[in-house]
Amino acid sequence: MPQDLQLTPAPLFEGLACGPAGGSAMWLPTQDGRRLRVCHWPVPARQGKGTVLLFPGRSEYVEKYGLAAAHLVGRGYDVLVIDWRGQGLADRVVGDRMLGHVDDFAEYQLDVQALWQMADQIGAPGPRYLLSHSMGGAIALRALIEGLPVRAAAFSAPMWGVRIAPLLRPIAAPTAATLTRIGAGRRYAPSTGRVNYVMLVPFAGNMLTSDRKMWDWMVGHLRAHPELGLGGPSLAWLDAALRECVALAAQPAPDVPALCAVGGRERIVEVAPIRSRMARWPGGNLVEYPGAEHEVMMEGPAVRDRFLDLCADLFDAHP
Repeated sequence: MPQDLQLTPAPLFEGLACGPAGGSAMWLPTQDGRRLRVCHWPVPARQGKGTVLLFPGRSEYVEKYGLAAAHLVGRGYDVLVIDWRGQGLADRVVGDRMLGHVDDFAEYQLDVQALWQMADQIGAPGPRYLLSHSMGGAIALRALIEGLPVRAAAFSAPMWGVRIAPLLRPIAAPTAATLTRIGAGRRYAPSTGRVNYVMLVPFAGNMLTSDRKMWDWMVGHLRAHPELGLGGPSLAWLDAALRECVALAAQPAPDVPALCAVGGRERIVEVAPIRSRMARWPGGNLVEYPGAEHEVMMEGPAVRDRFLDLCADLFDAHP
């Protein structure tokens, strides 16, 4: 039996999150000594149907998913959202706190293991389900392949392929691998830097959301609490991400019912690997939203609520 985790209270910026009542955040230690942050939004009076583990994307943080949590709690599901190592209020991995860095995506599976143990320890009700976005979708797929015992999984624009400019595709992977191997892995990946994307570009032409209100909401988060922000990824992160996408592509679909959503204007992850995998996923369902950008859960209510209702319908169908 694993020893109980030492869980202690952590900050939760409830005014930013707009989440359901009753939320609380905790510091969560990992077996390799990292400190993560997890928010638990419970169903009132613990009368719920189970628990959704929500895996955010790169550079994200728990408050960003308060609206999604409110929707899912309203449908009867507890929600646990994690700040991955190196982002949000979790321990930053390197001295430059704006640099998104891991040496290998296996490190994120240590975060998953800690989250699962925490869910057991606090009595988060079963059954359990997965909802993930972008980088979180790669982490979620690996966790499913390794046997994470959830009943169903939903993905938003999963990072099963990193979008790279066509002229750079042939050299991106070998260049990132070589530079990492010779000690440059903690430099920023090309075309990125210390400034968070939403603080760097204007709404017009952004690649995250087509909804101005949600864009302003995200910008407001980082203006109020810049410590939540993260800049670009390291070359080592890019090398690790590219290697993980190749490794995942070689694996068959897990035996788990799945739903996947992607925006019709997706420009951050590769859509072809998503369509290919979902076409081969027994019981899998791919939904595309014309006009939507990368972050389906950060689109306006017409898209966001429709997707979250589909997620809850999937979970309802697998009690």
